[in-house]
Amino acid sequence: MAATTHSAAALRVLQITDSHLGEQAGERLLNLDTDQSLAAVIDLIAQEQSGCDLLLATGDIANHASVAAYQRFQKLTQYIAPETLWLPGNHDDPELMAQALGQPLVKSATFGNWLIIMLDSTARGQVGGSFTEQELSYLQQQLNEAADHHVLICLHHHPVDIGCAWLDEQRVSNAADFFKLVDGCPQVRGIVWGHVHQQLDTQRKGVQLMSTPSSCVQFAPASERFKLDRLNPGYRWLDLHADGRISTGISRVTLSFDIHYDNADGY
Repeated sequence: MAATTHSAAALRVLQITDSHLGEQAGERLLNLDTDQSLAAVIDLIAQEQSGCDLLLATGDIANHASVAAYQRFQKLTQYIAPETLWLPGNHDDPELMAQALGQPLVKSATFGNWLIIMLDSTARGQVGGSFTEQELSYLQQQLNEAADHHVLICLHHHPVDIGCAWLDEQRVSNAADFFKLVDGCPQVRGIVWGHVHQQLDTQRKGVQLMSTPSSCVQFAPASERFKLDRLNPGYRWLDLHADGRISTGISRVTLSFDIHYDNADGY
């Protein structure tokens, strides 16, 4: 369910993830035109949301990294919110993303009482996630300097098992090192990610853990092997309240798409 109104005291954040755009408009993934599905999600946002403060794009913006795909994503999403933060996914190239944006990727930003940290979980040439020592050091530095800010950490890969055997093999490999830092910082209120193409809302030691549907195809929960879900594309909204609370929900489009659900080799 989507929220269309929010408190003026809350920061309204939207998350779009795993759009898998082709280099050319109209390219298909499992027969789904990923530009069309992203456009449907953006249309839904326009219907449901107003006064958004920040858009998070949490990786796999392109299906095969290309400047053209990133430029198209930027053009399609530029009016959603005044500020947008991007993360690379395992299908992306951060250098090409920066080229498309005309500037380096922003790794952290403060909005009111909140610090948003964009933590790169990608390992070049690998599908699964891991944090470099440099990335963990950056996280430690940011948490040390968070002061009175509440913290939302954004990743591409999932740092906890989600109950899908094939996806959990791609979980952040050194998540224990990550959580050691998170557990030492009470200001961390939430962790949000993409990659898994499905919704998860749970908690760990009082910290909200959230994964978000893709703007294209969805992966079936609790599956041993690759399997598509028949749920539609969607996005996540978050209200980051001044007192550190996070209100959040998922909204999905209602259009029908001609997806090849049984083609496990097509992804």
